[in-house]
Amino acid sequence: MTRALNKLNAPKVRTCSPGKYSDGGGLWLVKRGDGGGQWVLRVTIHGRRREMGLGSMSEVSLKEARESAEKWRAKVRDNQDPIKERERERREAARNMHLLKDVALDAFESRKAELKGDGIAGRWFSPLQLHILPKLGKVPVADIDQNDIRDVLQPIWHTKAETARKAMNRLAICLKHGAALGLDVDLQATEKAVALLGKQRHKSQNMPALNWREVPAFYESLSDGTVTHLALRLLILTGVRSGPLRFMTEAQIEGDVWTIPGESMKGRKDATADYRVPLSTEALAVVEQAQRLARDGFMFPSIRKGVISDATMSRLMERRKLDARPHGFRSSLRDWIADTTDTPHEIAETCLGHTVGGSVERAYRRTDYLEQRRVLMERWAKHVMGQNGRVFQLVTGQ
Repeated sequence: MTRALNKLNAPKVRTCSPGKYSDGGGLWLVKRGDGGGQWVLRVTIHGRRREMGLGSMSEVSLKEARESAEKWRAKVRDNQDPIKERERERREAARNMHLLKDVALDAFESRKAELKGDGIAGRWFSPLQLHILPKLGKVPVADIDQNDIRDVLQPIWHTKAETARKAMNRLAICLKHGAALGLDVDLQATEKAVALLGKQRHKSQNMPALNWREVPAFYESLSDGTVTHLALRLLILTGVRSGPLRFMTEAQIEGDVWTIPGESMKGRKDATADYRVPLSTEALAVVEQAQRLARDGFMFPSIRKGVISDATMSRLMERRKLDARPHGFRSSLRDWIADTTDTPHEIAETCLGHTVGGSVERAYRRTDYLEQRRVLMERWAKHVMGQNGRVFQLVTGQ
């Protein structure tokens, strides 16, 4: 049997004339007239004669061709079709070489339509980009296990608990997306990683806020008429989140009502419903000043392009050595309502854009309390301007 194999040698492979030459065991060299050639393995499996290419003579040496031939002959001895087995191996290799960074981007693209503003702000993707992909981005998803995930998130698991939780959640979504693509992933890897990391000790803290009694002094200090000062003033006066305010457009204002598109409102159960914000006399005055600085329809443009960033407003408060942040003014407003008024809960919550009541209750309630909120926000504006500190009462109306 040994004499039947290895009939060729390297010099003959290089110098032989066009034709077909057997090396034994079904391995053939098919030499062409142009000097090139192809390695071919002939086998019989399941009563069928099969020929599979093993590569060109210029790329595969005689030794490599023999090693490859022996590998596939072994498959035949195991009663497996070598051509089908090679195709299966190629498919598996292709699946397993999908890197996490590629799967994560594909998952993000698939979910953009579900995210506010098509995910342009990048908040969905940022936990992955900052804490997962730098270390695991170039790892095939099929190779990622709970130990990899634990090692990546352990440094922030307790110190930045909410960020770590979001990163873990996004990673789980990416693994599910990979499975949907047909990749061989461990869908329980994140759950097992959580078991390894243990229960988070860090307790989330509310956004630092100014006491409502301190708001008038801060408001008065925002007096230079810049985009940042005007944005913070309107943020305080309206009690909205910074996102809708930063992307506020002139077209959204009609009379003394600012209508925020539903898709821009965070945390609302009905994301399609627009939210109307009554603008107090002082708020309208701020809007009028901001319109003079507007660009491309946006009320609060940045210096270069786009709109003012949330960080810009936060940095102003940081420079003033304040612990409070812009988002905290919503708490300031809510505490003022609770401490100085008898405003019904549903009106107070609606002032912050919160959805109140269950779906059935909301279906029968046909009001957004605009008129009651208009009165309340006018009073809040007077407090903010240092003109009113009286306790007053609001009654629910339809």
